[in-house]
Amino acid sequence: MRSENTLFVGGPLDGRVLPVLVGMTGQPPKTYEVPVPHDDGRPPTVHVYRRVPGRVGRLGLPSGWKYEYAPEGKDPDAGPKWPWRKPR
Repeated sequence: MRSENTLFVGGPLDGRVLPVLVGMTGQPPKTYEVPVPHDDGRPPTVHVYRRVPGRVGRLGLPSGWKYEYAPEGKDPDAGPKWPWRKPR
């Protein structure tokens, strides 16, 4: 599988560049979750990062991606938008 070196901004991975697997379209996933285990047996803390354009060129198209820390966690409305569902 192909991977792309991606910058992480904010949170525990601030400033790190990690290889992230890209999908069939060549884009990394929209969210990236990092579980951090605890020593005392509690469930791991999950840090969530959201994909944003890395830099925007002259034509307004993104050239690369980066992940920004999302302290509020995963967005519940971030799933697929089905046409037969009512808006919330």
